[in-house]
Amino acid sequence: MINPSSSSPFHILSCLVVFLFLPNLPSLLADPDPSQDFCVADLSASRSSSVNGLPCKPASKVTSDDFFFDGLSKEGDTRGIFGSNLTAGNVLAFPGLNTLGISVNRVDFAPRGVNPPHSHPRATETVLAISGQVLVGFVTTGNVYYSKVLTAGQIFVIPKGLVHFQMNVGQGKALAFTSFNSQLPGAAVVPLSLFASTPSIPNEVLTKTFQVGENVVNSIKSKFSS
Repeated sequence: MINPSSSSPFHILSCLVVFLFLPNLPSLLADPDPSQDFCVADLSASRSSSVNGLPCKPASKVTSDDFFFDGLSKEGDTRGIFGSNLTAGNVLAFPGLNTLGISVNRVDFAPRGVNPPHSHPRATETVLAISGQVLVGFVTTGNVYYSKVLTAGQIFVIPKGLVHFQMNVGQGKALAFTSFNSQLPGAAVVPLSLFASTPSIPNEVLTKTFQVGENVVNSIKSKFSS
């Protein structure tokens, strides 16, 4: 039996309104478009009151250099514990990106170097291999692993917020550029988040989580201590 109220004009109109807006929900949930030509970040200003962006530099003080960044042209030092180096081209290094919703990083790899498992809470990522052989992989919330080995000119996409990594699986050095649909995508690096946080995550949590002894946890923590 049909409920008469369910076919009332008001109910039908409400359903039509919902269906009209459904296709536009992704755009409604995205960052708003800028309301000005640009908003070059004033990195010297207080950020305490900023929301989804940094304060704007007065237009009269903006120069062409604010829209230029050469940091990605320089090879990074890969002698660290992971054998990789990330040069960030986000708004904190490139003020002209402010409010534009994009950024680009350079990742240099020594042989067998790895950009360890991490996630970006605010952005989808694309990985473009420039040289070498780069294994790229991510894991879904259903614990399904997707991966591909990239060579020069090949690209792989990593959905927003999922844990992923890159590793040089070739014989020599490797280079990749990663791009984001965020001016400041953020990064939660799994080993650092778990074993190098301040203050530290209690050992009892980590031993229970990984089903290992406290000596193992302390050994791992010591490798990431400053």
